[in-house]
Amino acid sequence: MKIRKVQVYLVESGRLRPVIVRIETDEGISGIGEAAIAYGLGSTAAAGMIKDLATRILIGKDPHAIEAIWSEMYDHSFWAKGGGAIVFAGISAIEQALWDIKGKALNVPVYQLLGGKVRDELRVYANGWSTQAVTADDFARAAERPLKDGYTALKCYPLAFPDAAGTVRHPTRRALNKDETRLAYDRVKALRDFVGPDIDIMLDLSGALTTDETIRLCQRYEDLGIDFIEEPADPFDLGALKKISAKVNIPIALGERLYTRYGFRKVLQTHAVDTVQPDIGNTGGIMETKKIAAMAEAFNMRVAPHNCASPVCTAATQHVAANIANFSILEIYPYWSRYEGHLEFTDRVPENEIKNGYLKVSDRPGLGIDLIEEKIDTYLWAEIKA
Repeated sequence: MKIRKVQVYLVESGRLRPVIVRIETDEGISGIGEAAIAYGLGSTAAAGMIKDLATRILIGKDPHAIEAIWSEMYDHSFWAKGGGAIVFAGISAIEQALWDIKGKALNVPVYQLLGGKVRDELRVYANGWSTQAVTADDFARAAERPLKDGYTALKCYPLAFPDAAGTVRHPTRRALNKDETRLAYDRVKALRDFVGPDIDIMLDLSGALTTDETIRLCQRYEDLGIDFIEEPADPFDLGALKKISAKVNIPIALGERLYTRYGFRKVLQTHAVDTVQPDIGNTGGIMETKKIAAMAEAFNMRVAPHNCASPVCTAATQHVAANIANFSILEIYPYWSRYEGHLEFTDRVPENEIKNGYLKVSDRPGLGIDLIEEKIDTYLWAEIKA
């Protein structure tokens, strides 16, 4: 079996721009993957990265040689060593598609190729439900929807405000005035009062504040039963992370902006983090996420995969989450579909299959998800052939 064609799609879907790759073999089996740059900026760059990797490395290769191809992409892109989101999003998308091909060729779900399932269903938490909330009362009222939908864990952004486009903007001044500090606490307090003690709450600070102000704010949250504080500091500032973890009695999580096992190594060694959050669509792919999880397990840490892209990335992530022993919870954006221009371009939407806060792991071969040709063909951005 050889790779004969690679197609790159730059999709427009509501407020997302998913970057999808489809790799086709000479035996008619194809696989798909996603570069998790759908949110924020960089999707066109990630699409270009996939195109370059496909042109220079993929065509003519045996798609079953996943480790060998990954190593070649890592070693011979030149920029991958020390590279960031764009490089590794491209590598991740290709790697997912190769696992999809292997699973389909062997007629087994990808989790079987990783060693089988540890669990049949995955606990998930809802994100994106509070993007329009401003006041403390807004936060409480916004939580009503995910609670009615059966979610038992919620994540929100106590420092963020909706912008004119309706998405969230984080602080850029590295500091809050007294009114903003009071509101950042009151939002979470109102949320806790509304949902009660049995709903898990996670807070994402996006590394927005100085270390001292972060410590003061997080210490106020300590009595509210917070499951974890995400990105209380820049993930590359190990000193700040260590200082915050030593003074705040709430677990710390991060990892969406760390790439490969090499990027996670120093963070793990600090013991300043309790939960790591690799994103399968930008940290290097399925096997790289499994390796990061194994390293985290050796440091007695949990894994809560970051997931902020299309259903393709969700489908891929579930296979690693089902397989690893130290998985805790998976991020889900259940309400992307409410935005104007949203496009459902896959034959499955895992987000629509969640019941009572859990997602059942798919038993379909490969990643368990396929593209709807007539929906996605118009978004073809590049095609590379043998």
